[in-house]
Amino acid sequence: MSDLIFSVENNVAKITLNRPESLNAFSVEMIQLWIEALENVRDSKEVRVLVISGNGRGFCSGGDIKSMANGNGFLHSDGSEDLSSTALARKDSLWKKVQRIPLLLQEIDIPVIAVIHGFAYGAGFDMTLACDIRIAAENTKISESYLNVGIVPGDGAAWFLPRLVGTDRALELLWNRTVLTAQEAKAMGLITHVVEDERLQEFVNQYVERLVSGPQAAMRFTKKAVYQGLTTDLRTSLDMISSAMGIVTELDDYQEGVNAVLEKRKPTFN
Repeated sequence: MSDLIFSVENNVAKITLNRPESLNAFSVEMIQLWIEALENVRDSKEVRVLVISGNGRGFCSGGDIKSMANGNGFLHSDGSEDLSSTALARKDSLWKKVQRIPLLLQEIDIPVIAVIHGFAYGAGFDMTLACDIRIAAENTKISESYLNVGIVPGDGAAWFLPRLVGTDRALELLWNRTVLTAQEAKAMGLITHVVEDERLQEFVNQYVERLVSGPQAAMRFTKKAVYQGLTTDLRTSLDMISSAMGIVTELDDYQEGVNAVLEKRKPTFN
């Protein structure tokens, strides 16, 4: 069975981490398939929403500790395990493989939903921080656990966390390796929704259905505007969004939306 399952159905792409016997810890095969799946989604004209989840008892435990203990915890650029001991080789393997995942997630213009259950530790949790929305079951436990094995947060935590919770809380989470409940993580702004365990899939299905049926061009422009606004000044942001407004008001979805409001009915977007 593949270490990662990728499918597209009814305009929804699903990436499912599939190493339940290893708590969905990263493997060479998983990372390579994850990169390929994200590139497929990024370039697709069909996909409207991406959902990322994990099989088994939890979402993802991050790096494979057993592999690290054997000196095989990093990957060559060709996907093979890095058996060398040089710092440069380990840096290059992170940059060319594992770190490609948060970078690719940032290139995708459609909504990206992380569905979390059981646990999400270290790099496993950091991959969800690169998603737009995080929906967690009540039983979920979350931890930035890198320092437990004496390593640094190599998969985006040092960039994402301060933007979500502030510098002091980011450092505290990383230094103390605090294990958070789903509700605690939500209170800090790390989780978007917390759902009863037995209702998780139902909630996700309804959430995704609403996004799939929305005005797609306007949704993509909105996502671009929000993320670009984090790194640009107000004038630049307003200039970008005025260009988007000019484009979307020429599309059929705009006319359908206006007509639906005037006719007091639910719009049907393309």
